[in-house]
Amino acid sequence: MANGQKAEGLMYKGHPLRRIGNMIYYGSMADPYIVLMQVKETKKVQDLDVATKVSVELQHTAPNLKSRDRIVKRGEKDSLYAALDFGSVWLTRALNGK
Repeated sequence: MANGQKAEGLMYKGHPLRRIGNMIYYGSMADPYIVLMQVKETKKVQDLDVATKVSVELQHTAPNLKSRDRIVKRGEKDSLYAALDFGSVWLTRALNGK
């Protein structure tokens, strides 16, 4: 990029989005919290796979915690948009200390 700017990748409401398989990480590991979304079920709409069941977890990023102890909130939504919307609210509130 010009002027020494680094390419950020995909961003949503100021936080990075990273996808690995059916897992989507929302937020930065440098922050105290991230949101993990996992696509559990999909259906075909024409030639596209559309998520119909997505689990959402707000997690601590502290490396010294066990996996199960990192989970702060957990939920399930019927679309990727709904999961991302909820995850965004949870992440914003957690990072702002609310």
